[in-house]
Amino acid sequence: MAIQVDVAVLGGGPGGYTAAIRAAQLGKSVAIIEMDKLGGTCLHKGCIPSKSLLRSAEVYSTLLEASSYGIQVEDGAVSLDFDKVQDRKLQTVDQLFRGLQSLMKKNGIQIIQGKGRVIGPSIFSPRSGSLAVELPDGEMESVVSTNLIIATGSRPRNLPGLTPDGEYIMSSDEALVMDKLPSSIIIVGGGVIGVEWASMLQDFGVQVTLVEAGSRLLPGEDTEVSAELTRLLGKRGVRILTGVQLQTDQYKGENGEVSIVAATTDGDVVLTAEKLLVSVGRQANVEGIGLENTDIRTVNGMIEVNAYGQTSEPHIYAIGDVIGGVQLAHAAAHEGLIAAEHIGGEKPAAVEAHLIPRCIYSRPEIASYGLTEDGARAKGHDIKTGKIPFQAIGKALVMGEKDGFVKVIADRKTNDIVGVHMIGAHATDLISEAALASVLNATPWEVGQMIHPHPTLAEALGEAMLAVDGNAISF
Repeated sequence: MAIQVDVAVLGGGPGGYTAAIRAAQLGKSVAIIEMDKLGGTCLHKGCIPSKSLLRSAEVYSTLLEASSYGIQVEDGAVSLDFDKVQDRKLQTVDQLFRGLQSLMKKNGIQIIQGKGRVIGPSIFSPRSGSLAVELPDGEMESVVSTNLIIATGSRPRNLPGLTPDGEYIMSSDEALVMDKLPSSIIIVGGGVIGVEWASMLQDFGVQVTLVEAGSRLLPGEDTEVSAELTRLLGKRGVRILTGVQLQTDQYKGENGEVSIVAATTDGDVVLTAEKLLVSVGRQANVEGIGLENTDIRTVNGMIEVNAYGQTSEPHIYAIGDVIGGVQLAHAAAHEGLIAAEHIGGEKPAAVEAHLIPRCIYSRPEIASYGLTEDGARAKGHDIKTGKIPFQAIGKALVMGEKDGFVKVIADRKTNDIVGVHMIGAHATDLISEAALASVLNATPWEVGQMIHPHPTLAEALGEAMLAVDGNAISF
């Protein structure tokens, strides 16, 4: 007999489990079908484990610079135990995993471990959307639901000619489970993932070469942020090559070393290292889930949905990385809330992708909200900007983290905040105030009037808001 629920969720990552919890809160019976572990890529192969490693790298780097804080560390007293770094990562993941399992029980959500596939109309349901689930023991289970939410996520995108081999070439998945650090590495791709790994590995003492095909790192971020990050990573010793085309047919991996020819504006360069990490984006998991049994449309390998997550079959929704857009865990979670509330007959506000905060956990951190300066101009905004360097902020000097800045972009005519961009210590913790200000339709002057406590890093945002109209006090 088939399992029957109001809402079935295919995929148990942040989007899937958030949607499941919200649907349960709205009184729906819910089942999550997950082929691996509840929590998905974010918890087990992405956000959480990578940020745990980044934190260890940050602490190690700080200890190596302890003398600048008046703390003397004798030669050899600071050392890196990478096994314990990995153990700490696993402990963090396990604690969150157990907490997530408790949330499922608390909300009465049924978890079915297995590989789910959408099937067409059946004796149980007159429309497509039922699921055939292959269980770990090879048995099959049927799940029938009134509504289905597809949240199957994504995987690292491969680069032809540079397929991960488990020895010389890695994706972020393999990099996360390294048992030892390489002495040197070539990172292909200067987007979010590549930049985070470059920052982390450099802090761990690895010699890093970061290669980007485009003209600059982080092409989706503000140009000034990109330039500042490039400067700071270069200052720390990361070799950065932009505008580069790799000759993958000339790749070699042998005798404990990789080599590849890079075509640059100054001619061909042979790059060598112990390992190579490919970080050229992520690919939606749309294969093998039965989309051919539905009328769901895909565009460029991603499921097409409306602003509420509905596919071309209105009872089937899709959220998270599988629909493209902003491929971030909190974006997927928000999309899950919207989908669940729409199913529940609520009237949620439609998702607006450009209003989702973006965070990059390099050193220094980067966070942004809304439009970049170029993007604002392209949309016809007559803009005015305010910019405050962290070196003007007392708390940043106290922390020894004076690099970076906060930049605010506003519309000159309406005085609306159209974008906020930060690069500096704890930027990812500061961006939410900017996002809230925009949600509340506050002007830069109104945010600047809020009394920001001193000394705090948040003063930089308040001052940048005032700087839009030339009223900053500290700079």
